[in-house]
Amino acid sequence: MKRREFIKTSAATCCGAVIGAGFLERALGNNSFDTNVSEESLRKFIALDESDFKRLADTSIFLANKNSASYSDIRVCKYRNQSINTSEERIQNISDSENLGFGVRVLINGSWGFASSSLVNENEVIKVTNLACEIAKANSVLQKFPVELVPVNSYTDNYKTEIKINPFDVSITDKINLQLKYNKIAKSTGADYVDSYMWFINEWKYFASSEGSYIVQDLYRIWAGTEPTVIDKENGNYESRKAIIAPMSMGYEYFSELPFEKEIETAVENTKMKLKAPSVVPGKKDIIIHGNNLYLTIHESCGHPTELDRALGYEANYAGTSFMTPEKLGNLKYGSELINLKADRTQKYGLATRGYDDDGVKTTEFPIVENGVFVNYQTTREQAKNISNKESFACAYADSWSHFPIQRMPNISLLPGKEKRSLEDMISDTEDGILIIGDGSWSIDMQRYNFQFTGQEFWEIKNGKKTTMLNDVAYQGNTVDFWNSCDSICDESEYYLGGSLFCGKGEPGQISPVSHGAVPARFRQINILNTKSQI
Repeated sequence: MKRREFIKTSAATCCGAVIGAGFLERALGNNSFDTNVSEESLRKFIALDESDFKRLADTSIFLANKNSASYSDIRVCKYRNQSINTSEERIQNISDSENLGFGVRVLINGSWGFASSSLVNENEVIKVTNLACEIAKANSVLQKFPVELVPVNSYTDNYKTEIKINPFDVSITDKINLQLKYNKIAKSTGADYVDSYMWFINEWKYFASSEGSYIVQDLYRIWAGTEPTVIDKENGNYESRKAIIAPMSMGYEYFSELPFEKEIETAVENTKMKLKAPSVVPGKKDIIIHGNNLYLTIHESCGHPTELDRALGYEANYAGTSFMTPEKLGNLKYGSELINLKADRTQKYGLATRGYDDDGVKTTEFPIVENGVFVNYQTTREQAKNISNKESFACAYADSWSHFPIQRMPNISLLPGKEKRSLEDMISDTEDGILIIGDGSWSIDMQRYNFQFTGQEFWEIKNGKKTTMLNDVAYQGNTVDFWNSCDSICDESEYYLGGSLFCGKGEPGQISPVSHGAVPARFRQINILNTKSQI
């Protein structure tokens, strides 16, 4: 972007916008970034090729071996994050940052040692590897049970997210103009206020291990959203409804392949209806939950409780434990026979999709729940032995070169029904119920058992027909009773892939991207709360 073009865009649309100095310098043509990465460090990093990274990795692995490490690995990572936020015709914020560094793990006397640095050069690799070895030796004095890793094959490979258009090749001006166009659509359709955002993420990493793996991964994620607000001028009440577009592992084609404009128009029109919708009468109701709401219920009530570290109590101090404890594996009737939940780190567009995890294990798919029965936990190389598994399910991930990899959630999805059934078919087969669309607020206990969820839209169903919109709805239950009450699910034509970029876990805290696919499903006699009068 030329200086004159940038200033023109800023003056016309963003008086008072918050623009970081790093972005301003980038926009004016300089190689400077709003991050702690120096221009010199970045230039040196970009100048390295795979042979240089292999040399650095081999140096680290050689030193770790000399220090009696039974295993070691190194991750060299570079991250880029760019975001744009607007309200109506105004730019609220633009951020563009890069972050790079490396981390070394070593296993000595059955204990882990880990150290990291933001300086990527040979001297620093030597220093950090020696430090990691010293930490491992110190930790071994206190280690009660030695770490045992299940076997893994070695790989030399390159993996890249399938994208058509690199989002970082698209100018800030074009992105701003597109976002302001969406805001204009919302305003012209009747929104009084509108907030929008775009988020672009690139995660590049080089992984090498003492077991012979050399793996390069180049991962892309993208997310954009628009939320209009409509005000009732007579009484001052207001309502909002998000445009329901999920984050995905895609390139900039995200905006042309997903129905943003139509969804924004729908969001505004349905927000107007929410202002006039009557409040729900609480009580037991059959509910049909759309996949764009159910994905979040899957995340909280299946994804988290089947994390093995939680089930073993290792996350109790922060993220909680799990009611799905090891004795329930293969025995717990988690849901009705219709419920099949699959984990898949190879799924197209999935946020947790990649070629290999941060243990260097090739990603795969595996069942979590089969015909209603709980059959598998999510595992890493270190955890698998705890449930007598001989292989890892490739669920190790660290959100930074400065963080130790921990077990993180793969994409977990509800498989569609085998019989042909649309959402309209399901509605026509329901006498008295509520259709729930879009994710809202949620609450669930630390064992991932008792919960309540809201949504974006709620529609009354009477005698097989969707009638009036309702307001102030939340559904409440416990995980086992809820999933066992499911008596109908739609076929694959109704499949929706939702997800989050920011699933939190661990100490120090880490975030992880993950997707969940779902189809509309019906649940019988679920407790409905009125959020206005009961919460």
